[in-house]
Amino acid sequence: MTRPADWQIRLIQLLAVPGLLVSFYLLLYHNGVLVAACGTGGWDDCGVVSGPDALYSAIGPVPVALVGLLGYALIFLLAWLSDWLDVVAEYMPELMLGVTGIALVVTLVLTGLELFVIHAFCRYCVVSAVIVVLMFVLAVSYLRQETADG
Repeated sequence: MTRPADWQIRLIQLLAVPGLLVSFYLLLYHNGVLVAACGTGGWDDCGVVSGPDALYSAIGPVPVALVGLLGYALIFLLAWLSDWLDVVAEYMPELMLGVTGIALVVTLVLTGLELFVIHAFCRYCVVSAVIVVLMFVLAVSYLRQETADG
């Protein structure tokens, strides 16, 4: 079971909540359900980055925002399951590092596309990127703590 000292996992789980909200907001925007509250033109242009007609806003038929939503849900559920399943708690350092590591790689690729190809940023994508980086740093810290505790 998860010990109370596993503050990194609790913080990762807490960070997953705004990640879920941002991803859901972007998914609604991508699907044309709502209009995003962001700049138009220049470096702050959500429509060019994640709008319904944006070139890199989907991987085939799957919106990138849906991938983010599922990723944040998986991170949240892993942290929650560690309280209930001993096998998840036992491998939590490695699981969380792996999942947040994959999220970090995807985030770096998407941010690279924004910077070098699209030449525009979506402020919500930047918020999501910051959340993912924080989660990864916390996962590394958690793994180091667990390794040191032996």
